[in-house]
Amino acid sequence: MSLINKYTNLIPYLYFIAITAYWFTMVNKIEGITAYPILLFGIPFLWQIIKPNHRLNFTLGITFVCISSYLILAFLSDAFKIIALSYPIKQLMIYGGLFVFANFIMALWIIRNSLKERI
Repeated sequence: MSLINKYTNLIPYLYFIAITAYWFTMVNKIEGITAYPILLFGIPFLWQIIKPNHRLNFTLGITFVCISSYLILAFLSDAFKIIALSYPIKQLMIYGGLFVFANFIMALWIIRNSLKERI
């Protein structure tokens, strides 16, 4: 059971690394070499897996909670302004909403891990 608990703490970092890799591949198909700076976003999460740091962990958690909160507000305001929705727009809003809320949950998970390690 302790092995499962040890690896479940890594899920938020692996999630953000996977999102960074996906974002990189999508932009790389269109833009080419200019997409490589996107890979820099994954470095702090990879660092947390290799050599955890309590301050970096808490900073990443707070930063992404703030960004995700802003994205949730933007998503909700966009959802309430659109009256006539076509099927592709509804599908995009569902996927976008899932992405935004998953980011928020993973950021809260990072903060929880940070607070749990300090106690």
